[in-house]
Amino acid sequence: MRIPSRVLGGVLVATLLTQLTACGTLFYPDRRGQIEGKIDPAIAVLDAVGLLFYVIPGLIAFGIDFASGAIYYPPGTTAHVDPAKLKPAIGADGTVDNAKLQAILETELGQRLPLDDPRLIQHRGSVEQLTAFGLVPAA
Repeated sequence: MRIPSRVLGGVLVATLLTQLTACGTLFYPDRRGQIEGKIDPAIAVLDAVGLLFYVIPGLIAFGIDFASGAIYYPPGTTAHVDPAKLKPAIGADGTVDNAKLQAILETELGQRLPLDDPRLIQHRGSVEQLTAFGLVPAA
């Protein structure tokens, strides 16, 4: 059974067009304009697929992604919450109520953090940190 040449040509043109527009620029247009950062391996692999099948479009895809900055991860963001607002989440014995803490962080930061995730690693605070919150350390 022969595949019509028009169908084969259409698939080839579509593949070349997607490689020419570069994967990172297509998938993450909000990342454009960055000049450095950590390279997103998923985008690098997708661009490398273009190198395997079509060398010139693959090189163009890498060039576009590096030139536009779309191949880089977005810069990290940080957030700060006033320690006084965190006091209701800390019990008298120094234990942290994750439900209250999650509610406070959600209202202050505007995003939900998975504090009930079993992979969450909790660290104990020092005596100095407890006294900064006005709590009496319990032995």
